[in-house]
Amino acid sequence: MSKKILIIEDQAPMRRNVALMLELEGYKTCTAENGRVGVEVARQEKPDLVLCDVMMPELDGYGVVQALREDDNFANTPFIFLTAKSDRSDVRIGMNFGADDYLTKPVVRDDLLAAVQTRLARAEALQERMAESGGFNPDFTSHEPLQKAFSLTPREAEVLLWVTQGKSNGDVAAILGMSEKTAKQHLGTCFQKMGVESRNAASLQALEVLSAR
Repeated sequence: MSKKILIIEDQAPMRRNVALMLELEGYKTCTAENGRVGVEVARQEKPDLVLCDVMMPELDGYGVVQALREDDNFANTPFIFLTAKSDRSDVRIGMNFGADDYLTKPVVRDDLLAAVQTRLARAEALQERMAESGGFNPDFTSHEPLQKAFSLTPREAEVLLWVTQGKSNGDVAAILGMSEKTAKQHLGTCFQKMGVESRNAASLQALEVLSAR
């Protein structure tokens, strides 16, 4: 069965162009012209992957990914930002909110297809592992399993443990008695050691470790 992809983009020519590129590869598409409509369409259509512009009226891309990640139905749905901004700080903000990847506009066909295929494949693999294990049943009582699994320092492992429970950098800083900047730095080091680029990807790997019997 062909996968369904939601494209949330306020520029109609870009929206049509991306949809056409995907449809020519056999994907089903649905579209939305702004973030607010995009969240509604996502809940109606339940897409397998979301492509979303960052800068939009009514609700920007950061607001969209936050709204969807708060819904259990979209906790693991691949989310790719489309951004005209090449500034790494904008990309990192998106990753911290729960995006899995980003593409810089104008989107190159090969880059688009590669990103979509990679993220869908990872999502399928995750679903299979969850089905085999009966879902995650993590033990959050100790950070030590994370420390050992990813060669983290005790402090880095503590930060990752709280992030995996859905805490923001500000929350983690308050809980562990550090500055938000320090919490962010520790998390960035965790990403490097784990070979991931987003909070979502790091959390999924951590959940696997914490759920191991």
